[in-house]
Amino acid sequence: MTGGPVGADPPSSLLAQALDHTCTALGGVHPEHLTAATPCTPWDLAALLAHMDDALDAFAEAASGSVAVHHDVPLATRVGSLRRKAYALAQRWTHSPGTVWVGGLEVGTSVVTLAAALEIAVHGWDVDQATGAERPLPDRLARGLLPAAAALVHPDDRPGRFAAPLPARGGPSARLLAHLGRGAVVHRRAGLAAR
Repeated sequence: MTGGPVGADPPSSLLAQALDHTCTALGGVHPEHLTAATPCTPWDLAALLAHMDDALDAFAEAASGSVAVHHDVPLATRVGSLRRKAYALAQRWTHSPGTVWVGGLEVGTSVVTLAAALEIAVHGWDVDQATGAERPLPDRLARGLLPAAAALVHPDDRPGRFAAPLPARGGPSARLLAHLGRGAVVHRRAGLAAR
């Protein structure tokens, strides 16, 4: 998974697009959203943000060439901290190593960058769903991530880390999300007003 179609965005560009999309989504998070359901069942938005915080730390660490595989997941997180980490991550990956060691396994930088872009973009979409924004992923970003999702999400990842794929209908965003087992709209808990 070192290349892509001619004219396709490089992994670093997809990561930058994913970070931009997700930072916009994080801008819509307010305290009343923290208990909202997300497409990542059974996580509410607070748990998803804690996961995203841990993931950003791991991808930032990967930019130095090595990732430890046993991190403590923070119990609480702040949106401002996530946004700062996201912008810092984009800067760190501009000078990334040729390979990254993940728990003793050597992984190509492009694979790690694509995994980061996929993780960050899709969780940005999850945040939008939880806050009621319901924005699609940008088509260019989703189109660039479709091959990565097909290569990185193995059947063994289901049902543990991903839900079963859904019928793929619509444009690139809908197809990417369906591949990852995400429907178009999450049902928010009663009483949550979309902002």
